Amino acid sequence: MIDSVGIYKKANNLVQKNGTRNTLILAKEVGIDVVPVDCFNSLLGMYVYRWKHRAMFLNSKMDEYLTQMVAGHEMGHDIYHRELAKGEGLQEFELFRMQSTTEYEANAFAAHTLIDTDECMELARNGYDIVQMSQIMNSEINLMLIKLQEMNRLGYNLRLPMEPRSDFFKNIRVD
Repeated sequence: MIDSVGIYKKANNLVQKNGTRNTLILAKEVGIDVVPVDCFNSLLGMYVYRWKHRAMFLNSKMDEYLTQMVAGHEMGHDIYHRELAKGEGLQEFELFRMQSTTEYEANAFAAHTLIDTDECMELARNGYDIVQMSQIMNSEINLMLIKLQEMNRLGYNLRLPMEPRSDFFKNIRVD
């Protein structure tokens, strides 16, 4: 069972404590080394926990927008799946074979970290659709859908036009 309230609280406490939604800054603030990597081809990111050392490796070919999303996602793995990351680390091609809960939790954490709930609710009240909300808030549509789905789990009553795909990162390619 996914702890939607716990994920929401952790993400928002981290944002409030540090005064930013910049996931690269937040990762460093919580003690995760952020390492850009030139040799990743299709791999977007990877989280490793070894010898009590936490690191995320991010594909240096990603733009700032995608880097922020992937860093938020990897931070979610740090918080919720650290034990799974021992050894070779959590790589996206391995994670897609795991239970969807693992990916969903990391994505929910990223969504709450990157997308402000009050701003999201204001746009929804004003009749913006999911595409418009995603564009205005500079979010990937599936991440916005996850945010809205999580808001519903927190007691909001929002109509979702479709189900989010928790594995949407696997379809993103960088050059």
